[in-house]
Amino acid sequence: MAEKRNIYIVGPMGAGKSTIGRQIAQQLHLEFFDSDSEIERRTGAEIAWVFDVEGEDGFRVREAAVIEDLTEKQGVVLATGGGSIITKDVRNKLSARGFVVYLETTIEKQLARTQRDKRRPLLQTENPRQVLEDLAAKRNPLYEEIADLTVRTDDQSAKLVAKEIIEKLGF
Repeated sequence: MAEKRNIYIVGPMGAGKSTIGRQIAQQLHLEFFDSDSEIERRTGAEIAWVFDVEGEDGFRVREAAVIEDLTEKQGVVLATGGGSIITKDVRNKLSARGFVVYLETTIEKQLARTQRDKRRPLLQTENPRQVLEDLAAKRNPLYEEIADLTVRTDDQSAKLVAKEIIEKLGF
């Protein structure tokens, strides 16, 4: 049997990681995981609650453990949380264990896609645009550092972006 390869989706919140990841998994008949959903499943609580109780540091510890477990699997598509890449160990694991796809998007698209979502603790603020701009300044270079492929998601459907990724990765 041919070796199964993993695809890890990274990028900012609102880039379409979960939606596009599901499309890729469906088209390639691979198992799909979302690290945030997996954290919620394992803790029995929503991400916002974990943030409230444990803070961002506690959340990142949980996130790193989930990514460690999921990247040990074969034949998976994993949509990671937007901030997962701030940890060097997580970046190293993603790079070493599969293809990393960076979904790039504009701040405007992020705002449009996340404005009604109350499940994003970092955006529950007076100025979500400033938060997104600050996060982009810190995180975009880290996404670029580990990306095997960078794809813009602004003006295409999830299905078309998924098809483009599959073609470019040669699956």
